[in-house]
Amino acid sequence: MENEDLLWAGIPFMGGIGSQQQAPCGAVTAAAIVLGLRYRCSLSDRAGAKKARNTVRYYAGKLVDAFSLEFGDITCIGLLGIDFSKQGEYKKFIQSLMWKDKCERYLQFIIEKLYEFEDERGNILTI
Repeated sequence: MENEDLLWAGIPFMGGIGSQQQAPCGAVTAAAIVLGLRYRCSLSDRAGAKKARNTVRYYAGKLVDAFSLEFGDITCIGLLGIDFSKQGEYKKFIQSLMWKDKCERYLQFIIEKLYEFEDERGNILTI
């Protein structure tokens, strides 16, 4: 959380991507980026880069499958049932504190999965 560049890079994922709710949940999207950052390697190491790409794709797919199985969808609108494109809906969503119940559960699930993946690989999560 100390790297403001990463925090700002995550802003577009609130409410889907750019509030386009037919897009995946921002937590899922951000987790895929975290996986890419976690397993990155120099592209000059062709064999290592291929292995890293396969690892990232494997864990991203596993994450999406687990999230969808747990919550029934990965899209923002499917998860929340609120259409932010309608005037006043986002404000009602914030005031209702639904985000605190639902979105925080989604984030917690994502974080736990990322640590679970690290445990599988016997690594410590560092970015």
